[in-house]
Amino acid sequence: MTLVGNWSYPTAIKFGAGRINELADACASAGITRPLLVTDRGLAGLPVTAQTLDVMEAAGLGRAIFSDVDPNPNEKNLSAGVAAYKAGGHDGVIAFGGGSGLDLGKMVAFMAGQTRPVWDFEDVGDWWTRADSDAIAPIIAVPTTAGTGSEVGRASVITNSETEEKKIIFHPKVLPSVVICDPELTVGMPPAITAGTGLDAFAHCVEAFSSPHYHPMSQGIAIEGMRLVIDNLPRAYADGGDIEARANMMSAAAMGATAFQKGLGAIHSLSHPLGAMYHTHHGTTNAVCMPAVLQLNRPMIETRFNEVAPYLGIKGGFDGFCAFVDEFNASLGIPKRMSDLGVTNPDIDRLIAGALKDPSCGGNPVELNEDNVRALFEEVL
Repeated sequence: MTLVGNWSYPTAIKFGAGRINELADACASAGITRPLLVTDRGLAGLPVTAQTLDVMEAAGLGRAIFSDVDPNPNEKNLSAGVAAYKAGGHDGVIAFGGGSGLDLGKMVAFMAGQTRPVWDFEDVGDWWTRADSDAIAPIIAVPTTAGTGSEVGRASVITNSETEEKKIIFHPKVLPSVVICDPELTVGMPPAITAGTGLDAFAHCVEAFSSPHYHPMSQGIAIEGMRLVIDNLPRAYADGGDIEARANMMSAAAMGATAFQKGLGAIHSLSHPLGAMYHTHHGTTNAVCMPAVLQLNRPMIETRFNEVAPYLGIKGGFDGFCAFVDEFNASLGIPKRMSDLGVTNPDIDRLIAGALKDPSCGGNPVELNEDNVRALFEEVL
């Protein structure tokens, strides 16, 4: 089976091994002649980044790069990125990397032409209409992990470093014009990052499937995304060079982010303040939170998981699915508690407040309140 395709849902996606070499064509189609490649510090010095800069330079696009990006990118990284974009006279962004590089790159393209602070565009009501949409620069997205799915998203998660809150910044035109999904770029991911990012994709699919909102297209995508992760993440974790497993995980990541247009839930409501305050890896944090959230949501989701479990190759319906999640996490080196990720003596009241303010709350099947969120935190911490 040849895993290659040209897709236009949810945006134009060039999918397949070796397709990073089509970066110049992607820039041309988006009208970019002087791109700024935005990535994170960890990726900046790696061979995949050098290879991509070589492709840019060979096409006459220069090799400008900005990489002053934290694992949980914040407004300081964004200001520095916008300054670099303007100083270089750039006309578009290549957002390159995992969630941090993709999210920050999209925001550089978004904010370079705006006059209001980034927090004015938080995903609240119609705040996105405050933006000058004509001033948003074109974006090419190139994921190098298989988890966040930010390459097909219309938002970025940016941490407010002063309040230690993760904020979702939304605008329809933040959706990249062209995405290059080249699974060869993910081959170098170490097992722990393969697991954490892959379980982020899994959490997106599980929460979208669980959400009570009506969106049959996303519902179908979530089911198939779960299956792809279940079948392929163990293979990619065991053998980083398994290009078919890497390709299927890259598909699952994009599917998870497409599916969660239907909604996210308590997994992300807990994970966002934990990551903002204690700087834990987002996907790994999601994985730790999932078992407790599944049990909270049982009354509302048990029937649908009873129906889907056989398709996923899991016996025992909802209970079987929950047992599978415990085993899946353990097999991928995921700890059972946040204390094992370095979260000690946490401020639970502050975490609860952050969770209840998080927009992901709206997609949880069971309404969240101070009591059930406190119980969740006490279990996962």
